[in-house]
Amino acid sequence: FQWSSPPEAIERFKSQEIWFPPPQFYEFCRLCNFSSLKELQQFSSARALEGCERWMPVMLSAADGSIQLLPGDELYPEDPDYTGEKKIIMSTDKKVEDLMKEGGVFHRIVMKDINNLAVYVNIQAKYKHINPLMIKCDNSDYNSRL
Repeated sequence: FQWSSPPEAIERFKSQEIWFPPPQFYEFCRLCNFSSLKELQQFSSARALEGCERWMPVMLSAADGSIQLLPGDELYPEDPDYTGEKKIIMSTDKKVEDLMKEGGVFHRIVMKDINNLAVYVNIQAKYKHINPLMIKCDNSDYNSRL
């Protein structure tokens, strides 16, 4: 075990010293908005009674990677498969870069491989929550559309 600040953990992830799954990468990016535990605690206390939203990432397989779509993203399905019973598989022959250039409303985690993640969010977070900082682990630049 090792204590790391969120930015330190992300840097260690980028350098492949450690690994964590995409949902945790997303949360570390969100935690980067706070400079101290006290600031995080104040935010949490102020926001606590606002409510929550149930999330189920929906995987979109692309030609050269995949995208975890989250609620609010323009490609997120209206009726996501929360239980896995429907076995819905979303896929495209397009490359991730093309999907990013075509899109405009993002709430997604782009995955080129297990150690190459990027968070893209340009929607307003619900329930007075805070969006993650958009951090990527490669040199791709889709910011022109954000």
